[in-house]
Amino acid sequence: MPEDPDELDTLPIVTPVLTTELDLHTFLPEECADVVAEYVRAARAEGMSSVRIIHGKGKGTLRTITHSVLDHHEDVANYKLGDETRGQWGATVVELVPKRP
Repeated sequence: MPEDPDELDTLPIVTPVLTTELDLHTFLPEECADVVAEYVRAARAEGMSSVRIIHGKGKGTLRTITHSVLDHHEDVANYKLGDETRGQWGATVVELVPKRP
């Protein structure tokens, strides 16, 4: 971080890249519902057809939160737990409603 506040104006603005995978391990449980809802909305807006949400295996708290959001999200066509190559029960694969042209 620059010591001179004027140098802040010259730092590049970094825009996060939206990918087909969201790992919830970096968020607090109380943030996850909003994060999942916004991620699904943004993924569909970008024209993605499916995404994978990693919630981990643990006690199931993040999985429960994730599935609760997906159950009511208008951009979700369906979802299922990952198979042996996509995270098994530690991840959920979401099929999104196709974006309208």
